[in-house]
Amino acid sequence: MLIRREMPADVDAIRAVHSAAFAKTTGGAGVPVEATLVDALRVDEGWLPAYSLVATDSDGRVVGHVVATRGRVAGEPVALGLGPLGVLPGWQRRGVGSALMHAVLGAADARDEPLVVLLGHPDYYPRFGFRPAVEVGVTPPQPWGSQYFMARPMHAWRESIRGEFRYAGPFDDL
Repeated sequence: MLIRREMPADVDAIRAVHSAAFAKTTGGAGVPVEATLVDALRVDEGWLPAYSLVATDSDGRVVGHVVATRGRVAGEPVALGLGPLGVLPGWQRRGVGSALMHAVLGAADARDEPLVVLLGHPDYYPRFGFRPAVEVGVTPPQPWGSQYFMARPMHAWRESIRGEFRYAGPFDDL
């Protein structure tokens, strides 16, 4: 498996990954919102190409994808909103999702991003250093349970980063 930045030729494969990965949440009917969300994010001002990463198999086929886009805390561009993260069903539970998480977090830290925020399962994401965002003074943009709205302070994080988090624009349309 190789982790690399998304290339223009990957767009259809990325959509297929999210369609397959999240099909179970839509009962197989329709296109999962995660598949169309990535397309909408690509044309949003919050799109940051350095944080759209794919995992490929030995033949170069895209088997997983993660993206992080510019988020804001109290109106300031001091955070990334992570997601969606998707892996083809046949590649799940084989370390692809973990590899993508480590890669995107490593990229964020190397680029001095102070904070990464996500909405996710509280049994999965703490292994990557995430904890309830309220513990670092960041509140969700919607009344989600604090156990699901999580943050990971990076090396550039500052105690002064506090307030309501806002995802990139396309998240508001979900």
